[in-house]
Amino acid sequence: MTLSGSLRPISAGVGNSNDQTRRHNLSTILTMLHHGGAQTRAQLTRLSGLNRSTIAALVAELAELGLAYETEPSDSGLVGRPSPIVHANEKIAAITINPDVDAITIGLVGLGGELHKRIRFETASVPSVRETINVVTAVIAGMRAELDTQYRVVGVGMAIPGLVNGRDGTVRLAPHLGWQDVQVAEPFSAALGYPVRIANDAGLATLAESLFGAGRGVQDLVYLNGSASGIGGGVLVGGSMLRGAQGYAAELGHTLVNSAGIRCHCGKIGCLETEVNLGRLLAVLGREGLGPDELDAVLAGALAPDARAEVDRQLDVLALAIGNFISVFNPQVFILGGSLGALYEANPERLRAAVAANAVGTLGEDVRIERAQLRSRLLTVGAAEIVFAGLLGDPAAASPLVE
Repeated sequence: MTLSGSLRPISAGVGNSNDQTRRHNLSTILTMLHHGGAQTRAQLTRLSGLNRSTIAALVAELAELGLAYETEPSDSGLVGRPSPIVHANEKIAAITINPDVDAITIGLVGLGGELHKRIRFETASVPSVRETINVVTAVIAGMRAELDTQYRVVGVGMAIPGLVNGRDGTVRLAPHLGWQDVQVAEPFSAALGYPVRIANDAGLATLAESLFGAGRGVQDLVYLNGSASGIGGGVLVGGSMLRGAQGYAAELGHTLVNSAGIRCHCGKIGCLETEVNLGRLLAVLGREGLGPDELDAVLAGALAPDARAEVDRQLDVLALAIGNFISVFNPQVFILGGSLGALYEANPERLRAAVAANAVGTLGEDVRIERAQLRSRLLTVGAAEIVFAGLLGDPAAASPLVE
């Protein structure tokens, strides 16, 4: 599932020297700093296509707005005055929320994708919207002094495992959470006192990994994520997110892989997320729940024969689905996140060989299969992007920083 609603292009583009495009140029420079990390003025000049004096003026305005700052470079031994290093201000931050069937994760992310804090609150049962609001409100209250004195919070981003309408802030259907046709953005905004934006979790993960992880610089990729809520996906085609007519494209977890399988939450039989399933894996491991990093450690250890057989079975089914997706989308890179990343790490050679055998012709041999680099930070960083989108699109609209 990809993002619904309107997001600005994920790349910074190039600058324009016309006076009427000053706001565009500010957006270009701040986006370069946010997605590309700290850079010298000379690098910004080269990458943007603007001249040095224009870059100096833009950097000065971003600094006045509190969105960027400069530091002196270390002594490089070069003759002449070295170019100052420009940074996106990591203290400009977004609060992020990711509700799932077994936990609610709250994060704090600064410009540049800087993860300041990530709190995973495990729940005894599947949380309702009201229960999620209560948990998040309590966690934010505990952070209030820190938020008010050290950061400038510009909004809240929510990563939801389901069909999301980002334009009106409603969840159409999150079957594993039991949220259906419910307004989410407004009640969260009223409780927290910040503007709230929501989007599908897998779409946000695709965005984050394409900007900060294994998909950086890749124009065509498929991302597949596994969690307690099932499997979600996202597809980047020619550098643009695949959205579909209603914004709900790439529901890859509901691809048929076993016509004799079990019934899925969606009502169909044999969906991918029922066959490659975290719950089934935890059951054979004798565990009720594991955090993202804990699953890695368990699968990397010695496994009982029945656990190893289940890992291999799920890898084979996953390879069948990936082979089909490669044949349909012809991506450069296929990225696996969440529990699917841990499953892949358990036996990457088996998965790669099976994918090559299941794809049409030699297509499977040419695709790079990788694990998401952001790992447990993925949804937190992704949810922050929908908050930062407006700021990156028009930095001039930001209120100047008051010391």
